[in-house]
Amino acid sequence: MFRPRIIPVLLLKGNALVKSKGFKDFRYIGDPINAVKVFNDLKADELVFLDIEATKEKRTISTELVRQVGEEANMPFAVGGGIKNLEEIQNIIAKGAEKVIINTCAVENPRFIREASDNFGSSTIVVCIDVKKKFFSGEVVWSNSGSKSSKYSPKDFAKIVEENGAGEIIIQSINKDGTMSGYDLDLIKEISTTVTIPVVALGGAGNLEHMIEAYKKGFASALAAGSLFVFQGPNKGVLINYVEKSDLSYF
Repeated sequence: MFRPRIIPVLLLKGNALVKSKGFKDFRYIGDPINAVKVFNDLKADELVFLDIEATKEKRTISTELVRQVGEEANMPFAVGGGIKNLEEIQNIIAKGAEKVIINTCAVENPRFIREASDNFGSSTIVVCIDVKKKFFSGEVVWSNSGSKSSKYSPKDFAKIVEENGAGEIIIQSINKDGTMSGYDLDLIKEISTTVTIPVVALGGAGNLEHMIEAYKKGFASALAAGSLFVFQGPNKGVLINYVEKSDLSYF
């Protein structure tokens, strides 16, 4: 029986895992390779690693870290952070990643999506669309780790991303990031019903019910989360966890 992929999203700041709230207020979580080992044991469907400082520091995610993850992970994984040319994609794929995630470069030069998908195949290229409300303009797409607004609405940019050959979209609400109050269902539904490629929901998941809602009401193809899989309990103690296998039947 089909069920959506459930994907932990792990943020990198330097060589450490962190978790954000609203793309700021970072909290140290631990070592990324240790997290991979735990997610191996928990049999996660897939992992995402995002280097949140790479674009600002004008570099890409560490290929050495990608290599270490590739040697340790038993599941497919995707990585993003500062990717802006084909050589960087080639190096990342060669180190073991199945997919690359493009954000800022996709916004600044959508034709790069086409160039990347033509060279590596659509299934390798994921575009992460970060969305935040802008005063007097409604929701718009942001880049540079949520610090720079664009001219695009989420719906319009999703169409551009699909037309340029991306194989998948991650739609992320900056306002919901780290709140654990539930996904932005309206946003997810708008994007899922606009494009035909898979849409991964991200931003705001706090429990299993939120994920079920994003799947059944938002029509997301896959469900991603950060805080949900690194925090436990009302005090948000750090504990790597995953959906119980017995709960997967609810999808």
